[in-house]
Amino acid sequence: MNKDQLARIAQAMVAPGKGILAADESSATIKKRFEAIGVESTPETRRDYRELLFRASGAMQRHISGVILYDETIRQLAADGTPLVKLIEQTGAIPGIKVDTGAKPLPGFPGETITEGLDGLGARLKEYYSLGARFAKWRAVIDIGDAIPTRAAIDANAQALARYAAHCQAADIVPIVEPEVLMDGGHALQRCYEVSEAVLRAVFAELHAMRVLLEGIVLKPNMVVPGMKAPKQATPDEVAAASVRLFKNCVPVAVPGIAFLSGGQSDVTATANLDAIARSGPLPWAVTFSYGRALQAAPQKAWSGKPGNVGAAQAAFSHRARMNGLAALGEWSETLEKAAA
Repeated sequence: MNKDQLARIAQAMVAPGKGILAADESSATIKKRFEAIGVESTPETRRDYRELLFRASGAMQRHISGVILYDETIRQLAADGTPLVKLIEQTGAIPGIKVDTGAKPLPGFPGETITEGLDGLGARLKEYYSLGARFAKWRAVIDIGDAIPTRAAIDANAQALARYAAHCQAADIVPIVEPEVLMDGGHALQRCYEVSEAVLRAVFAELHAMRVLLEGIVLKPNMVVPGMKAPKQATPDEVAAASVRLFKNCVPVAVPGIAFLSGGQSDVTATANLDAIARSGPLPWAVTFSYGRALQAAPQKAWSGKPGNVGAAQAAFSHRARMNGLAALGEWSETLEKAAA
């Protein structure tokens, strides 16, 4: 393990005003998103779409610190034969890779899941490193419902996250540790806080047990928000107050940064909430974004599979990247959002 390299890359991933583009949708997920815009999902269309993002050089250089890739994408070549990984590196961003194989039903625990992918992970990480990946991602999924989550599901997912993180660091790859408490359902903000607290305490206990170098990880958690079906939604200030309180209680200061997931929030809501959190400083860690749909929904719609729309799609992507870059600094405003749009 090269501790200095891990710490250096983790710091670069949470550089001020930059965030992580999650472009690691599985083939099944991107197929659904392409169907919504009338595009057939093929290796070529997936390549063309992701290439247009990576070639939005201004946005990539100024606002994107890293890109999470899918297994197919890290191996693909651009239309001109350049590896997509090289396009990312040329902008100064760091290539990363999703390594889990998805959340599967946890036997004996209806409604709960365990994320799989530990088998053969060491060998896969070695190959991904040779392909250019310098960080990885593993997502644990915790749902809130009647009598769930259980302690067993929380602990099983925390243990898997910690084992994954240890494998990554042994391969000189920075692990993004992503324990996501879902915002589905009608639970209140306080219920999200309580579950998120239990999850984070379990995760950091397991990371410690597995001797994971905290200076060489990036945490990718949910914000503390009510469920989408909750009768009372929260303002950005309420989300920020609860989120900052949670992380100050649970996240060691050795962690370089927190890159929030959007978790189903609308584009602008995810930006506004991040901005409110960033304004809550001084904080002991860098705070930024690691968004997928909240960065990509607008460019996907603008592109719609038409070569003539590439410029419009890149402009839409650049706008969202810039707004979130400003939010990560606590410098976003609705006025800027509307003026830039």
